[in-house]
Amino acid sequence: MTGLLLDPPDRFDLETEVAIVGAGGCGLTAALAAREAGAEVWLFERDRVPRGSTAMSSGMIPAAGTRFQRARAIEDDPERFAADILAKNGGATDRRIVDTLARAAGPTVEWLVDRFGLPLDLVEGFLYPGHSRPRMHAPPDRSGAELVGGLLRAVEEHGAGLVCEARVDALLVERKADGGIARVRGLRVERRDGRLETVGAAAVVLACCGYGGAPDLVRRFVPEMAEAPYHGHAGNQGDALRWGEALGAALADLGAYQGHAGLAVPHEVLITWAIVMEGGVQVDATGRRFADETRGYSEQAALVRARPGGVAWILFDEARHRLALSFEDYRRALEAGAIRSAPDPAGLAAVTGLPAEALEETVAEVQKLARTGGTDRFGRCFAGKAPLAPPYRAVKVTGALFHTQGGLVVDTEARVLRPDGSPIAGLFAGGGAARGVSGPGAGGYLSGNGLLSAIVLGRIAGARAAEARRGPAPGCGA
Repeated sequence: MTGLLLDPPDRFDLETEVAIVGAGGCGLTAALAAREAGAEVWLFERDRVPRGSTAMSSGMIPAAGTRFQRARAIEDDPERFAADILAKNGGATDRRIVDTLARAAGPTVEWLVDRFGLPLDLVEGFLYPGHSRPRMHAPPDRSGAELVGGLLRAVEEHGAGLVCEARVDALLVERKADGGIARVRGLRVERRDGRLETVGAAAVVLACCGYGGAPDLVRRFVPEMAEAPYHGHAGNQGDALRWGEALGAALADLGAYQGHAGLAVPHEVLITWAIVMEGGVQVDATGRRFADETRGYSEQAALVRARPGGVAWILFDEARHRLALSFEDYRRALEAGAIRSAPDPAGLAAVTGLPAEALEETVAEVQKLARTGGTDRFGRCFAGKAPLAPPYRAVKVTGALFHTQGGLVVDTEARVLRPDGSPIAGLFAGGGAARGVSGPGAGGYLSGNGLLSAIVLGRIAGARAAEARRGPAPGCGA
């Protein structure tokens, strides 16, 4: 999976201080941080309109100790947040990165609101798997597209250059006398008309996400999801990995990914896991449950794929339906006819095709567990959850791959490292291009880890990249 490295030309077609590969959430945030530090910035985006994986998410950034939490009397702090991340991945990650991101997340959310006017607020009413406090911050529509739109407007207002339909196909590097890599000096871009242009830069930020859109790499690193639908950005072709291998960079946790067990079929619309966390359940084609759904939607994805036909049904009711209506994706699923409803379990069996007797027994069992606060055979506790009540709802879903979590090893300043721990001069990474904090597999993914790395590490990468020419940047709360 070798990426293309080229020697710098005698003269660049364009020179800038910071060049950013990718204009999704990570790249746009990096651009804002670099511009705030006074650097000249150009972003290069392969698509006609910037979107990235961020636009396909729910736009939720986890952060602890924010004023939005304090306004609602929620006690939280970076130490508790870091503990939740480590509990979910079993401690199998770089604790320095975890601590850095947990500390910087709150200041970064407030920075986006105060400095750039993004309409972020605290999401309440439920806890995502693994979080001990409500700490998700999102735009009003709970939409990643809305988040990207706000970032893009801010980037345009603050003078960063953006070139779309510009695919970066190579990094430009200076070599040592022995042939090793001395530093990254820029990149080469293929424009829409096929022209190749070279861009010189004091620093390059890789914000081009992971490898979820590259079937060869998915089969190699996460074979259990090789046949699953991919619901991430098509541009996630593993460019950062390929360049990293060619550069001799350290790579880690390449088997880590975020899956999701709630992709409506055949509609391909995400169903919020808030439904499940507040008392909904999943059944397979037999009408019976098969796991503790609250462990996490990421690891649940492979379990759903392993069920008959690779599908499951989420069962819920009117109260959970009303909760889900605050999510744009859910409203789209409702409009598309993905949500079935019925006044009783027998009617629900009729509209879903599930076995009536088994479905009635499942609903009755779940209702009893909720009434008594009991724990089921899978270890799921239903204490504090209201019993399912008519009218009932159901949606057919499958498990999907959303994005990968492994990548280039970076330090707390987002510098790309070699296996010996030394930084590759001039190269930074964030988001899915960098090793995340989910550990080696799907089970370590804590809700929001993707945007935590994209937005928070993106801010750090942009600020530190600006230092390559401009001196110390404003603090990032780290």
